Amino acid sequence: MAAPSARCLWRALAPRHGWARAGLEQRLAAPAVVSGATARPFAAAAKPSKKGAQRTKQEKGKDKPAPRRRPLMTKPVDDVYLTWLYRRPFYDLEQAVGMLKKFQQLDFTYPGQFVYINVFLDMALKKKKLDPFSGAVVLPHRFTDEVNKVLVFTENEQEAEIARENGADIAGGLELVKWILEDEIQADFYVAVPAIISKLIPLRNKLKRKFPSTRRNSLGTDIPKMVQLFRECHEYAVQDECVIKTRIARLDMPTEHIIANLKTVIHDICTFKPPPHDPIVQRLVIRSSTSEGLQVNLDGILPQVEKAKEKEEEEERSADDEDEAEKPVQEPVST
Repeated sequence: MAAPSARCLWRALAPRHGWARAGLEQRLAAPAVVSGATARPFAAAAKPSKKGAQRTKQEKGKDKPAPRRRPLMTKPVDDVYLTWLYRRPFYDLEQAVGMLKKFQQLDFTYPGQFVYINVFLDMALKKKKLDPFSGAVVLPHRFTDEVNKVLVFTENEQEAEIARENGADIAGGLELVKWILEDEIQADFYVAVPAIISKLIPLRNKLKRKFPSTRRNSLGTDIPKMVQLFRECHEYAVQDECVIKTRIARLDMPTEHIIANLKTVIHDICTFKPPPHDPIVQRLVIRSSTSEGLQVNLDGILPQVEKAKEKEEEEERSADDEDEAEKPVQEPVST
């Protein structure tokens, strides 16, 4: 009896099951019709926010009081301390060089490593700012055997021959301009005589700071002097708008030689800012290739020419004031 009853139940449910399946397939196959009332071609407009409801992070940060920083202490009491709690110490130049030599001995590093200086500059003038510059100076004590490649511009064959005899790698006239623009010829320094400088204008954008000029002592008539200067000179340049990072010596050189090279570079840097303004060198840090940087005291390093001129001007002013004070006062003539 179970089998016939099951068949009857299947016959009773079969039409409904087929109708439901066919209807479902019809719905899936038919495209959905969207009425015009419910269509939204554009997103709804945002509600206007209340004034002062949204504030930027900067405005919120201004409301918060600035955290109070504890003043830094001068000298640590113990041997172990947190460096950021104390002021960075200043050292005399001779003491700083001695410490670098001691660091090398304790660390067993290469004794002939380079000595570097970081010079932080004040580039501000009264109404403008100094542009980043570069300089070249002959150090009193050479620490490398590198020789710079010098190119001399001149249309005079005799001057070109003199330049080659004194060590110039390349000497020539306008024929060199095309080769330089096409990067077929490159040099470390470019020197020129005044007679040809007006014809070298196409190279100004190419050479930029290396373009011959009287300010860099690369434009003049004394060819042997200029060639010798730039063959053996040490070049430095301003980086990051106000910092000069350059090497000045090797650590195994005598302390006197390292100090002499450093002072020569500093004195040359000070020539780029006129004397009436504040000193261009604000801070000086010396280090070796493997050591930390030591902050150096500037007393005795900066040139004293500016201060001497100021004293002379003050003395002249005081003398003029005394002369005016000594002059007899003329009484008004009665009529």
